[in-house]
Amino acid sequence: MASGRQDAVLTSRAVDILHSIVQTYIQTGRPVASRSISKLRKHRLSPASIRNVMADLAEAGYLEQPHTSAGRVPTAKAFQLFVRTLSARRLIEEEIERLRRELSEADTVSERIARSSHMLTEMTRSFGIAAALPAASQRLDQVELVSLGGGRVLMILITADKLVHHRAIQLDQPVSGEELASIRNYINRNFGGWTLAEIRRRLRSRLEAASSAYDSILRKLILLYDKGLLDFETDPEIHMEGAWTLVATDFHLTREKLRELFRELEEKKRVLELLERFLEGPPGQVNVQVGLGEAHPAMKELSLIGVTVALPGGLDAKIAVVGPMRMNYPKVMSAVLHMGRAIQTLPM
Repeated sequence: MASGRQDAVLTSRAVDILHSIVQTYIQTGRPVASRSISKLRKHRLSPASIRNVMADLAEAGYLEQPHTSAGRVPTAKAFQLFVRTLSARRLIEEEIERLRRELSEADTVSERIARSSHMLTEMTRSFGIAAALPAASQRLDQVELVSLGGGRVLMILITADKLVHHRAIQLDQPVSGEELASIRNYINRNFGGWTLAEIRRRLRSRLEAASSAYDSILRKLILLYDKGLLDFETDPEIHMEGAWTLVATDFHLTREKLRELFRELEEKKRVLELLERFLEGPPGQVNVQVGLGEAHPAMKELSLIGVTVALPGGLDAKIAVVGPMRMNYPKVMSAVLHMGRAIQTLPM
């Protein structure tokens, strides 16, 4: 079909009628007839006139007809056009304060992420997802070095978001407790608040310039650096809740395909791939992906609404909801946006 034909269809009247069809379908879940839309409109159009517009919309790929005698059903393309005109509703101040208050009761990033997914499910009655992903900008709060005896040292690294990493290593040369304290103080004094990537670059350049002028502390620091000091990998923190909310949704799937869908949504790796794939917009911007069939055929009737926000300590938080294509988009967009802002503004 020529793009010119599609563009010609989308007059303001056609868009208005299409939005009425989408809203009616979200509410009822049934094919929408021209007579129903005629009754809804302030400025009445005859069912025959609306049928003509609906026929044009169907030809342009915005509507489909499941049965010969049935009304029309909006396609993923229609939902995409619909959500582009929406903005997140402002939650009342009391509700925003409740989000902050409940999240602030959790002490760690992991607890806040878990609580966020639970609250999203409560607010939207959909599948809530919250994830904290490591970013290159994670900042150092402090390191601690503890002698375990026999040349073994416990390296503990705490980032500004209060995540704790630790590793026990075996050194080829002995390092005293006093030397470990000096190394710890050197790093904390000189690099506290720096990103881990910046610290590694600066330390590497200093240590590569090693010479006999180096004092004993820096020589011992080289031993720890070579064993991976400040080189900790942070695993993503992801929590999901509410898959049960999808059970009552009619996805037109066989029982086996439905089981396959739930298996996909139970795998954290697959859900992380969804977030990375479809939440590519700028931080703080709500993203809406209608139809997830590109990720897996069993997800073609699902939509994802999510936002990415930067947490103070250098993690990226992804807050999202997965639900049926005919979900309440304004409500879910608001819940996602304000949950993201609530977790972002809390001190770590």
